[in-house]
Amino acid sequence: MPEKVPPDTSKMLLCPMPGLVVSIAVEEGQEVKAGETLAVVEAMKMENVLRAERDGTVSAIHAKAGDSLAVDAVIMEFE
Repeated sequence: MPEKVPPDTSKMLLCPMPGLVVSIAVEEGQEVKAGETLAVVEAMKMENVLRAERDGTVSAIHAKAGDSLAVDAVIMEFE
């Protein structure tokens, strides 16, 4: 049987847990540096700050403040 190759998620910010998007701190086309705050997700009454893992440019934003997200939902993509 052929093995399934998992999708490349290295250029995406995924939601680490089910939660509510509190804020998106960047815009499409914005350049970000490693460690910069990208979004805040609230889960179980705790706010989780999601930061950039590496330098890059935001190419698309798929969520907005108030959205309810599942685990591994794509929040934004990078170039």
